Amino acid sequence: MSIFNLHHVYKRRRVVFFLGILGIIIWHFSRDSQKETPLRRVGLTANSSQFTLDGEPFRILGGSMHYFRVPRAYWSDRLLKMKACGINTLTTYVAWNLHEPERGVFNFNWQLELEAYIREAGRVGLWVILRPGPYICSEWELGGLPSWLLRDRNMKLRTTYPGFTKAVNSFFDELIPRVVPLQYVNGGPVIAFQVENEYGSYAKDGRYMSFVKEALVSRGVRELLFTSDNRNGLDHGSVNGALKTLNFQKLRPEDIRHLDSLQPQKPKLVMEYWSGWFDNWGGLHHVYDVDEMMRVVMEILNQGLSINLYMFHGGTNFGFMSGALGNHPYKPLVTSYDYDAPLSEAGHYTAKYHRLRTLFGGFHNGNLPMMPAVQWKKVYRPVSTHKYLLLWDVLEVLEKPHESERPVNMENLPVNNGNGQSYGYTLYETNITGGGMLNSRNHVRDRALVFLDRQFIGVLDYNTIEIIVPNRKGRRNLSLLVENCGRVNYGKDLDDQRKGLVGDILLNKEPLTGFRMYSLDMKPDFIRRLSSRSWKPIQKAPSFPAFFLSKLYISGYPADSFIQFPGWKKGVAFVNGQNLGRYWSIGPQQTLYLPGPWLKTGMNQFILFEEQESDFKMQFTNNHDLGMTVDVN
Repeated sequence: MSIFNLHHVYKRRRVVFFLGILGIIIWHFSRDSQKETPLRRVGLTANSSQFTLDGEPFRILGGSMHYFRVPRAYWSDRLLKMKACGINTLTTYVAWNLHEPERGVFNFNWQLELEAYIREAGRVGLWVILRPGPYICSEWELGGLPSWLLRDRNMKLRTTYPGFTKAVNSFFDELIPRVVPLQYVNGGPVIAFQVENEYGSYAKDGRYMSFVKEALVSRGVRELLFTSDNRNGLDHGSVNGALKTLNFQKLRPEDIRHLDSLQPQKPKLVMEYWSGWFDNWGGLHHVYDVDEMMRVVMEILNQGLSINLYMFHGGTNFGFMSGALGNHPYKPLVTSYDYDAPLSEAGHYTAKYHRLRTLFGGFHNGNLPMMPAVQWKKVYRPVSTHKYLLLWDVLEVLEKPHESERPVNMENLPVNNGNGQSYGYTLYETNITGGGMLNSRNHVRDRALVFLDRQFIGVLDYNTIEIIVPNRKGRRNLSLLVENCGRVNYGKDLDDQRKGLVGDILLNKEPLTGFRMYSLDMKPDFIRRLSSRSWKPIQKAPSFPAFFLSKLYISGYPADSFIQFPGWKKGVAFVNGQNLGRYWSIGPQQTLYLPGPWLKTGMNQFILFEEQESDFKMQFTNNHDLGMTVDVN
């Protein structure tokens, strides 16, 4: 081909190229001009007597389940079981004390990965109502508030006291940006937020609820806001711009009329319909009759109300997280949070579940997902504790003791990077030269084992404030092992929840002085250090308190089980470093839930801290035993 022809071919190709580019540009703008402007998503609204979601009528059929009470490996299973029952909305609290265990140190990882929990709920087809507190009650230690707040002797929890609002703002600066992208308006499953929790039963500060509401809105919360109170709190726990909702177990027509009078022509939601109840150590296991529950649920629905079952699945107060009833009298709560809920502590279907599924199926035209299979349970062979370490043997594993003339309460001990001790036990030791009457002046919070030269001589608690110290010659060591049995989670005693020794202890009416204090909070790093110690073989019955080591070999895939403690008195159980919670022979709870995901194929390590008595064997069963029952009525 000639140079002349090559030149013309090149010119033609260049023209075609530019015409092609021009065509793409014209097509692009033409397509964009034809696109409709996307409609803004309209979330849950309460502008009439009926909720709407994206403009369509919507009835909330809700169920409560807390991510922090369920092993992460089972989140999906439990959520799918909720969906299969006809539940359309998950409600969950946020536990501040877990997410900020030390001031300014935040944890949103693994078991506490709240965003993953919310996304999983959305993935299985559930909407989410988030209850971020800062206070949650929930029969949870200090109602979810971190104990380091109580280092301030002037602290006024749940008020606009500057020390409290500063801490709340710091926490919300970390929490709220994590959940804002998960709101309905942003394409996520979160359709509403609760402002605080049951403030009408507290109501110490008229400005507080406005502060919490502004703390949410100013950080980007755009969904519908709720408050939640029982009948007596409705008049005092509200805030402008938030829908009032009710909590109860018995439906009384006058309560509904009162709610209507406060906010006419608004949708009505039972934010907490109590499907069961919780238990305290030394009491009975509360149950709520299924027929009575269904009668009330049907009445709520027949009146056109929305409902949230508290709890739908209760789970477990793992570790030291169970709360307590008020100081008058003080009653610590058990480890199980089974709650006699539709799904049991271990995720089993109950009669309540099946009855609710039949009822809720009518709202879905009977078109419900299949019920997921129940996890396999296994009865492992009994294991014997073959080695031990006395409490006194492990003091060198702890941080150097703090010394003080007078006893210092847990929260103000100089440990955990200046945040004090939150949970577990504190050992107070001093020297005495005589015997006589030891009087606690009710300064023991909550229970103290008393030792003379490391020999047990008695217990001091709320009921027993005096014991006799034997009179022997010479300088002797007096020890008090004080347990935080759980901070009160509800009521007006929250500011008075410092633990350990909260004042002077008297011997013959004279205050004891010269204390050495060991923090025994039993965190995972302590259990790991303990595992590497040289344990003593059990050749004869050891003295107490002591740590006991057992091992269980699992040849196949690990399954759920329950641990029984016949012959043991009171203590704490750990498996592979995980704190399963407290056991106590006074009941009602007689077994601890052992999640399969916390076990492994091969050798598993159990460590039990026993305070007073043992037969050195652990047994397993495939049924949980929560003790003798009593109807909540």
